Amino acid sequence: MRIVFMGTPEIAVSSLDALRRDGHEIAGVVTAPDRPTGRGRQLKSSAVKTYTLKHGMQVLQPENLKDPGFLARLQSMNPDLIVVVAFRMLPEEVWGMPPLGTINLHASLLPQYRGAAPINRVIMNGETKTGVSTFFIERDIDTGKIILREPVPISPDDNAGSLHDRIMKTGAELLVRTVRIIEEGNPPRIDQSELIEPGEELKTAPKIFRDDCRIRWNRPVQEVYDYIRGLSPVPTAWTILVPPDGQERILKVYAAEKMERESIFRPSTLLTDGRSRFEVVCRDGMLNLTEVQLDGRKRMGIEEFMRGMEDLSSFSIRDDNE
Repeated sequence: MRIVFMGTPEIAVSSLDALRRDGHEIAGVVTAPDRPTGRGRQLKSSAVKTYTLKHGMQVLQPENLKDPGFLARLQSMNPDLIVVVAFRMLPEEVWGMPPLGTINLHASLLPQYRGAAPINRVIMNGETKTGVSTFFIERDIDTGKIILREPVPISPDDNAGSLHDRIMKTGAELLVRTVRIIEEGNPPRIDQSELIEPGEELKTAPKIFRDDCRIRWNRPVQEVYDYIRGLSPVPTAWTILVPPDGQERILKVYAAEKMERESIFRPSTLLTDGRSRFEVVCRDGMLNLTEVQLDGRKRMGIEEFMRGMEDLSSFSIRDDNE
C-alpha cells in the first residue's frame, strides 16, 4: 500500500516511525506549516516535519486543506490509504480520496472522550482507564467505524505527560496492527453505537483554553488534585498568588500531594512554614503544592521556590469565587 501520513506533534512521530520501521511505503507526509515561536518569533517546524526531512520523505504543509493546488499534489501521491494522527479536521475532498479510506488514531476508547483533549480530560475527570482507538474517518468528527481498540490503565499518580508517553507507544503499536489488517483486506468496521453499554454516559474531550486551567479551590480535594495532574505539564493549571503589595502574580502548578488532614479555614487559604510546606485549602481537604512556576521565573520544586521568596506567610491565594 502507498500511505500518506498526516500529523503534527511528537505523539504522531511515534506512529509515523512505527509504520516506516514496519516496512510500509510512505508516499508523503502532510503536517502543519512552520509557525513563529518564542521571543524572537523564529519559524519552527513541527516534530513530524523534522522527522520527515531526516528520513528523506516528501512533505506538504498546506494552510488550506481545500486548496486546489494541495489537493492536486495529494492526488499525485496516489495514496491507497491516508493515516491521520493528531492533525486537524479533514474535508471530505481529502478523507474521501484514497480507495481504502482514511483512518485516524484517537487517544481514548471511543466513543468515550471524542474531541481534541482526551488525554488531559480523562485524568481531569478522575478516570482509572482510557485507551486508544483506530477508526475510519467519516463526516462527523471522531464518529467513524471502529477498527481496533486497546485499553490503557491510568494510575493514581499519572499526569497528562506520563499518560501521553504510554498512549504514544500503545497507539503506535495499534496503528501498525490496524494497517496490517487493512492490507490483508476486510478490516472490522464496528459502529460506535454498538460499543456503548446500557446506561453509559458519553463524556467528551473539548479543547482546553487558558481559563479552563484556573484552579477552583472550593472543589473537593480529589477533584482539584485530578485537575492539576490532568493539566500537567501542559497546558498547566494555574492560580493567582497575591503578595503584600497586592500586585497579583500567576502561579502555575505542575504537581501537588494530597494531605490527610482537613482544615477549619475556607477554601483557597494558604498555609506555609516558609520552607517546604505550601498548602492550599480545598472544600474537604488540603493540597501541598510541590512543583510550581511563578510568572517570569523558571519551573521549580517547592523548596527551591520558597528559598527565593520573601516571607510567604504574608501572601495569599485569590479566592476563585471572586
